[in-house]
Amino acid sequence: MGTVCIWAHELPWRDPAAVFAAWADTEWCAFLDSSGPLEDRSRWQIFCRTPDRVVRVQNGFLLCDDALPVPFHPEILFASLKMQMPHGWLGGDETLAEIPFFGGWVGFAGYGLGVSLEQIVTRQPVTDEPDFAAAFYDHAIVWDRVEKRAFLTGFSSTEDAGQTLFLRLLPEWEVLPHSPPVIPDVPRLRFEADQPQQSYCAAVAKARDYIAAGDIFQVNITGRYKANFPENYSDISLYLALREHAPAPFGAYLACGPDYVLHSTSPERFLQVDRNGTIRSRPIKGTAPRGATAADDEAFAQRLAGDEKERAENLMIVDLMRHDIGRVARVGSMSVPEFLKVERFAHVHHLVSEVQGELATERDVFDLLQATLPPGSVTGAPKHRALEIIDELEASPRGAYCGSVFSIGIDGRVESSVVIRSAIHAGKHLKIAAGGGITILSDPEKEYEEMRLKLAPFFSLFGDGA
Repeated sequence: MGTVCIWAHELPWRDPAAVFAAWADTEWCAFLDSSGPLEDRSRWQIFCRTPDRVVRVQNGFLLCDDALPVPFHPEILFASLKMQMPHGWLGGDETLAEIPFFGGWVGFAGYGLGVSLEQIVTRQPVTDEPDFAAAFYDHAIVWDRVEKRAFLTGFSSTEDAGQTLFLRLLPEWEVLPHSPPVIPDVPRLRFEADQPQQSYCAAVAKARDYIAAGDIFQVNITGRYKANFPENYSDISLYLALREHAPAPFGAYLACGPDYVLHSTSPERFLQVDRNGTIRSRPIKGTAPRGATAADDEAFAQRLAGDEKERAENLMIVDLMRHDIGRVARVGSMSVPEFLKVERFAHVHHLVSEVQGELATERDVFDLLQATLPPGSVTGAPKHRALEIIDELEASPRGAYCGSVFSIGIDGRVESSVVIRSAIHAGKHLKIAAGGGITILSDPEKEYEEMRLKLAPFFSLFGDGA
């Protein structure tokens, strides 16, 4: 694709949730949904439908649109993604400079894709779920929560094509409801764990043995829960309920073909890249509950800030992210502008740091993804050995969980999050998962309690203990 024009046309304000509820009933739909407290990282919301191309990796095959499947190789996948991108773009007034997305790829790269990139031979069974799914969109609806403005954005060979699309969309837009529908009562579900508490604690203890033996410094151990999900309850209603119950700065809804929808309420940024090639990552390591009173809340935050084990976890993952990003960054550009900051979310406190770098001139965002997947905060250090130990100790494959939801704009910008606090609706089942970082100081029973704490919002929403 040659050089294209980017454009934006302002639309009358409509509530993002109302638009999502009205327009999301399609097999390939993406809603990147920043919610919760209004701040820089949660300013923008993006909705896409009717893609030009779709790509999936599933059961060891690469599937592009309706073409015949071909054996999956990472270099073929990333070459296909890059090939769809235009060689350049035009358009640059102040309004366009702020808007974060004019089209490009939106999707997820699951944990399994990262395992493939690291060339780990897995013992986990093959599933029917995709390891990667993304769609390429030539336009989007973008909301600015700060200024309460909405835009139709996109790219085309001429700006006139954008005006034509705007005029065609406007009548349909203007009849949309101003507020979202009433959410039906969420079904009560009974979740079953992929392993009993005793087995999870044994896996944590074994991970600690590997740390004591010098194999690794830290590793993330997780568990999964599964429930039957009623056919008569829509994914649209499910996501509306989730976002209301657990608002998050990196919420996402991705419908990736028939019978597969990813619902995410992630608090964690994985990678952000701006037009100048500045890379930012904000790994989370360290968790504490919220308090019932302001005094309790502050006490939990202070305790987390001084917790030796949680600080050690965060430090090791910061070092890992510096290494991963540094593989494709300009030499001397890496820095850590924020370190061990306590941040409050709807249900927990987290310990967060920020890692920055500058993309090397001979590298691009696709190189960055290949260098950093799967995210360091949900794997361990050193990463390769940690992935081998995870594969040995965990009871089931992670799927999309612990991968990344991403948007890759045609102007080179990237926004992505870590797939945690997520629910996967695949076929007849709904799956949730959680885990935690294991260090030499970890207590298996406390690690199990932390994992359950992270799942508590899901259990309370669906009326279940498990």
